[in-house]
Amino acid sequence: MIYTTQMDAAKKGIITDQMLTVAKKENMAPEMLRSLVAEGKVAIPANKNHKNLDPEGVGQGLSTKINVNLGVSKDCYDLTLELEKVRTAVELKTTAIMDLSCYGKTQEFRRKLIDMSPVMIGTVPMYDAVGMLDKDLKDITMDEFFSVVEKHAQDGVDFMTIHCGMNRATAERVKRNKRLTNIVSRGGSLLFAWMELNKQENPFYEYYDRLLDICEKYDVTLSLGDACRPGSLNDSTDPAQIEELITLGELTKRAWARNVQVMIEGPGHMSLNEIAANVLLEKKLCHGAPFYVLGPIVTDIAPGYDHITSAIGGAIAAANGADFLCFVTPAEHLRLPNLDDMREGIIAARIAAHAADIAKGIPGARQWDNEMSAARADVDFSRMISLAIDPEKARRYREESQPECEDTCTMCGKMCPMKNMKKILKGEDLSFV
Repeated sequence: MIYTTQMDAAKKGIITDQMLTVAKKENMAPEMLRSLVAEGKVAIPANKNHKNLDPEGVGQGLSTKINVNLGVSKDCYDLTLELEKVRTAVELKTTAIMDLSCYGKTQEFRRKLIDMSPVMIGTVPMYDAVGMLDKDLKDITMDEFFSVVEKHAQDGVDFMTIHCGMNRATAERVKRNKRLTNIVSRGGSLLFAWMELNKQENPFYEYYDRLLDICEKYDVTLSLGDACRPGSLNDSTDPAQIEELITLGELTKRAWARNVQVMIEGPGHMSLNEIAANVLLEKKLCHGAPFYVLGPIVTDIAPGYDHITSAIGGAIAAANGADFLCFVTPAEHLRLPNLDDMREGIIAARIAAHAADIAKGIPGARQWDNEMSAARADVDFSRMISLAIDPEKARRYREESQPECEDTCTMCGKMCPMKNMKKILKGEDLSFV
C-alpha cells in the first residue's frame, strides 16, 4: 500500500520500518506505536531524503528526547568547529541536532550535517532566508520564504521550526500587553518585523496549506514555533503566549488532516510553579501533540550557569508530560557555545530527561540507576565509571584524587559506609588504624 508520510501510513494501518525501529528502542508494541502516530500523539521525524537516519520517536509514552543546537554565525564562522560539534553531539547520545546557521555557506554545511548524522536534523528556515538571500528583511518575498523551506526539505531536514502562529492578531496583542523582554524568539522577532514593515500577514499563517504541501511531499515534521515564548519570568503565561498556543492547536489539526506530523514548541523562561500548568495547557489546547521545550529556564539571574537553570525546568516539564528538551549551554545569553559548553549542555539535558523518565515510569529507565547503586554497594569504581552518564569526567575525577585504600574514595577513606556496612553485616570487625 502506498503512503506519503509516517502519519499517513499509520492511519492506513501500516507499520513502517521506522516505526519498528522506534518500537524496539522504546520497548513498545509496534501496533501501539502505530496507533499513537496515527493520533498525532507521537511523531517520528524522518525526511524521505535523510538516508542514514536512525529514527526516533517523540511523544506520549516514549523516553524524553533531547536536541542540540549548533551552526555558524557571522561573528563565529568556523565550519570545521561546527562539524566537530556534530561528531561530539552524536558521541554524547543526543537525539536530534538543529542547525541554526544564519550566515555564509549554509546549504554546504547543512548537507554535510545531514550526510554524517544518524540523528534527526532540524532547522529554522527563517534564519537561512535572512542570511542566504542577502537582501533587506523587508524586501524578502513570500515566494522566497517558501523556496528556502523547500530547499531545506529537499536536503533531507527531518523537522523544521516555523512560527506559523505569529499572525497579525497575536502581533497586536504583543503590542497591547507590554512585556519586559518583548519577543525573544529570533525567528519570531524576524517575522514580527517583516509583518510590521510590510503591513502584511505572516505568510506561513496566511498560506499555511502551501507549507503543508512541502511537508507532506518530503515527510517533514512541522515543529510549530512559539514566537511569543517568554524571555523572562515576568513575561511567562501572558496573553500573547496563550493566544499563540491556541492558534497552534488549530494549525495542528489542519496539519494532521494533511497527514503532516506536528510538534509544538514551548517556553522559554518560567518560574517553577507555572511549568506543570503550561504542559497541561499545551496538551489540552494542542490535542496531545508532542511538546518540545527550551528549558524552561527557571531563574533569570544565572548567566554562565543556564545549563543548570534549564535542566531544573526541563526535568519538571518532562516529568509533567513534555516530550522533547532543547539543551541550553552555560554560554546561553552570552556567546556562541564552544565545544566544552556544548558538552556541558548535553549532559545537563540528558540528566534532566533521564530524571523525568524515571518519574514517568518509562520502561527500563530506573534499571540504569539500580545498576549504578549495585556498583556503589560493591564499591566497584570501574563499574561505576562505566555506568556514568559522562564516564570521561567520572574517570578523571577518580584519577585526580587517589585514596590510600584502592576500594575507597578520598572523601570517606576507611570510613566508607558501603564497605563497612558489608563487613559489619558479615560479622567482621572494623579497623580505622
